[in-house]
Amino acid sequence: MLAQLIRPSDVLLLVVDVQEKLVPAIARHTALLQRVMLLMQAATATGVPTLATEHCADKIGPLLPEITQHLTQPPLAKRSFDATQAPGTLARLRQALRPSIALVGMEAHVCVLHTALGLQAAGWQVGLVADAVGSRREEDRATALSLAAANNMAVIPAETLVFGWLGSADHPAFRPVLAGVRALSDSP
Repeated sequence: MLAQLIRPSDVLLLVVDVQEKLVPAIARHTALLQRVMLLMQAATATGVPTLATEHCADKIGPLLPEITQHLTQPPLAKRSFDATQAPGTLARLRQALRPSIALVGMEAHVCVLHTALGLQAAGWQVGLVADAVGSRREEDRATALSLAAANNMAVIPAETLVFGWLGSADHPAFRPVLAGVRALSDSP
């Protein structure tokens, strides 16, 4: 399963609900956003398709502009905590023809975990990027990661994923991605 997540030809990156009114409430949201942006940059550079979900945008606000500017398709609108329950979501995900999906976003213990379980039930290999998912409370995030691992999902750090996608220091995007890694912080 981990091998599929780190092969760019086998994985899709799914950004879950990184929305204007939710982000400020998330613990360590600055560090989380840096990692999400790093993953989106690396995904673009290595040919990994990226999709995003947007939960109840009329209440929580739209995706952050820095997220939408890197998307090539409109976000998947949803009202269900499990994105796979939203009409059209599974069809859009299947269009990518990727056997595995790496999830980032918020909240780890609600929409990220419920979506991960739905994706797994639909047949995908699923991984949660441990330092690119967040919740309002750190203990909820930690519980979500434990539950994901207990359900045979990969739980991996962002750097493992981006360097796996690059494969080597010879990749043309290595320098810019390395600069992004070096710029990461552990800020709130």
